[in-house]
Amino acid sequence: MSVNADKPHLWKSDIAQSVDFYNNWFMQFAPQAYRDTRLVTTQQVESALQQTANLTNITPGILQQYPSVLPILRMATAPPIARDRLIGLAGVSSNLVKNMEEKQRIPPKTERAILDTELRKISQIIARLADKDIFSWLDTGRQPTDTEIHRAATIVADRLCGAISDPIIRNAQERRQLAMIRQWLEERGYSYIGGGTRLSFERMQPGTFSFRLNIPIVLQGGTKQINIPIDVVIKPLQSSSDELPLLIEAKSAGDYTNPNKRRKEEAVKMAQLRNNYGENIRFILFLCGYFDSGYLGYEAAEGIDWVWEHRIEDLAVFGI
Repeated sequence: MSVNADKPHLWKSDIAQSVDFYNNWFMQFAPQAYRDTRLVTTQQVESALQQTANLTNITPGILQQYPSVLPILRMATAPPIARDRLIGLAGVSSNLVKNMEEKQRIPPKTERAILDTELRKISQIIARLADKDIFSWLDTGRQPTDTEIHRAATIVADRLCGAISDPIIRNAQERRQLAMIRQWLEERGYSYIGGGTRLSFERMQPGTFSFRLNIPIVLQGGTKQINIPIDVVIKPLQSSSDELPLLIEAKSAGDYTNPNKRRKEEAVKMAQLRNNYGENIRFILFLCGYFDSGYLGYEAAEGIDWVWEHRIEDLAVFGI
């Protein structure tokens, strides 16, 4: 039985309410989430400045010792350099740059001579393009004051946060969505189980739930097993031992474009789950924000139902 997917006459009203719900949250909480992240990022930039002697000592040795400073150094140039632009300008391996930025390490087994050459190229590009308006001491050779260092770190932090503003807001929204689900469940007698308990979703006890649980599946052909991360897994209070939990994907969107670009992802996930666990597997969405009729119609056609965050009590209709 569908709860919302088979009621298109309600979609227009729900879409409007969901957009208002998201916008109200954004205006009230998003600026604080951004400020909190900027404060932490400013501290990281100040640490990077200390490690590079306020950008006066950007050497292969320093980059090898502190690979995590690279994205900060990219934002310390004029103009700020995107990752791929740095790779192209310096003529270095994308694997090196991606390892330094994503894994905060130098790629294992890299030949020393090649590594020194490529790190020197990166150092030269950063030193040549360093923003002298922010780091005014680079032209004069004088020691900057603490105030100048903090001001420069704040500017670079703003650039970094501007480049990742969408993920900052998305992560804050996800935390809020999961907290809302948790409160709703605990008020009804459910118990939370942490993900560090090596929990298997097939062996969950009635009246329990967990967040960000990996569900193992075997891909078509039976040659490879992968894990599908699920945001919320709930074993209903009144369920039998052989009944599978309800799986929920929490989704929020601040515009209509991105959800429609990625709407196939849920359909693929649903198909993989059904191929592995049968037609009785239940997978729904928890929506907040900009999800239009095109998105809803696509998901409904794929057999995916949903609960609107502004009407979270619909979870009860799914037997929760």
